[in-house]
Amino acid sequence: MTSAPLKVACLGAGYFSQFHYGAWARIAQVACVGAADQTIEAARTTGLPAFDSLEAMLADTHPDILDIILPPVAHRQSIQTALEAGVKTIICQKPFCVDLAEAEEVTRLAEQMGAHLVIHENFRFMPWYRAIKAEIAAGRIGTPLQGSFRLRPGDGQGPDAYLDRQPYFQQMPQFLVHETGVHWIDTFRYLFGDPTAVYADLRQINPVIKGEDAGFVIFDHPQGVRTLFDGNRHCDHAADNQRRTMGEAFFEGTEGVLTLTGDGRVDFRGHGSLIVEQVLPADTWDGFGGDCVYHLQNHVVQALLQDRPFENLARDYLTVVRIKDAIYRSAETGQKVTLD
Repeated sequence: MTSAPLKVACLGAGYFSQFHYGAWARIAQVACVGAADQTIEAARTTGLPAFDSLEAMLADTHPDILDIILPPVAHRQSIQTALEAGVKTIICQKPFCVDLAEAEEVTRLAEQMGAHLVIHENFRFMPWYRAIKAEIAAGRIGTPLQGSFRLRPGDGQGPDAYLDRQPYFQQMPQFLVHETGVHWIDTFRYLFGDPTAVYADLRQINPVIKGEDAGFVIFDHPQGVRTLFDGNRHCDHAADNQRRTMGEAFFEGTEGVLTLTGDGRVDFRGHGSLIVEQVLPADTWDGFGGDCVYHLQNHVVQALLQDRPFENLARDYLTVVRIKDAIYRSAETGQKVTLD
């Protein structure tokens, strides 16, 4: 077991980092000791000791945990630098590295160095998916048959799409699945096990971006379960905060259906019944995704302090990267792709 408080250093001060810094500040067993960004003015906005390089921050702070909050192109070098400096626990944002080869390389290196490399895949930590997982495991819907998620963030229209938040989205040659759909690759496998095959039909609607921004992906899971990711970044859904759930979902079985609505509420309706029972009330968190960033980061802290297993270790997350690659192969060939 590791003793508290744990020293945490963060690399990156872009748009999404606000949720990381805010979450770390609410975890009692950690102390944030530094923030680094190539633009030191951005690092200073965090209120932490600011650095303009990872090397300088690591040499000065010697953190127990490094939180990498950067785009994929910076992952491999940042992880390698941290490992060489002796950091033993690293959290790295998704998408994990630029491709499978890089992801496999840094995963092997972390294992060789005896370090924990955790991928910041936070959607499985959203409270509604935890509740849905528990309901399915308890047999609430009977034998699971299928699930579907309709991604409808409504942020992909026009020439200024994504520019106010994450402008690099426009330049990603693979976008909908690589950047966003990976969340539901991981969520579906969390709920129903690793898929055995995928079929994808992807398209680009907004001409100002390089990658795809809409499409359908069908997953075959063990025991005959099928799931559907129906993504369209142009359309929205009924929600006061489009980034709370980012859409709506249905999980159906032989005995009933669990429904996720845009306010984070989970309902159950039994087959043949008009009665809808609330399983989880609407979410009241004003930040991102039901405070899933906090839940993931706190999971890592408790795993270290109490010697518990980690979720989302890089070795396991490589499966998500391989499934993502298979989805693009399916879209290119127009054929279902079988997974090992």
